[in-house]
Amino acid sequence: MRKCRLVFEKTGRAKYISHLDLMHTMERIFVRAGVDIVHTQGFNPHPYMVFALPLSVCTESVCELVDVQIEDDESFDEIPERLNEKSPEGIKFKKAYEPLTKFKDIAYIDAEGRFEYDGRVSENLLDKLSNFFKKDEIVIKKKTKKGIKDTDIKPGITDIIFEKADDNTVLVKARVTAQNPTTNPDLIATALRELEPDVAPDFSEFMRMAMVFEDGKKFS
Repeated sequence: MRKCRLVFEKTGRAKYISHLDLMHTMERIFVRAGVDIVHTQGFNPHPYMVFALPLSVCTESVCELVDVQIEDDESFDEIPERLNEKSPEGIKFKKAYEPLTKFKDIAYIDAEGRFEYDGRVSENLLDKLSNFFKKDEIVIKKKTKKGIKDTDIKPGITDIIFEKADDNTVLVKARVTAQNPTTNPDLIATALRELEPDVAPDFSEFMRMAMVFEDGKKFS
């Protein structure tokens, strides 16, 4: 029995899979690929499977992490290929290795996004976007387990850059806090729509690019 950490992508049509459905999908992938993983004990056993940070529906990622325990001694190098042969569109395993770090040590998420506008991207717009996120606080209505509450998301956005791609598109690069608090990059567009609608995008989407340690090094 060995611990195994898998790096995988969740892109394209797979971004519409909820976290619960992703867990069920993963279980089926392992079974079909013939990769035996440890299951919990009890009346209704299920695979021992721990994800780093559950991904929101409609958000893509190229850096998702899941820890499992492998029953046999097969090579880590062979596991991603075997899993990919049985994976649905949008789920792609990139690497497998023995984990030497803990998920609780993930401090930040590097994300890249795209804002679409109806032909009104200008330098003035970029300046307005940048200035908005330089505010001392950005308080929005956020849904929590206890209901809707006012939440300042500014502490969760540690760095953000806007670049013009074309007359309709602004590219966004952001580093947000991964835990304590967890900051969803989608809140960047939400804040604009709620507080600064004149510069809010008509469409937005984000992709996780990397998970990062407190010192800025890439998590693995």
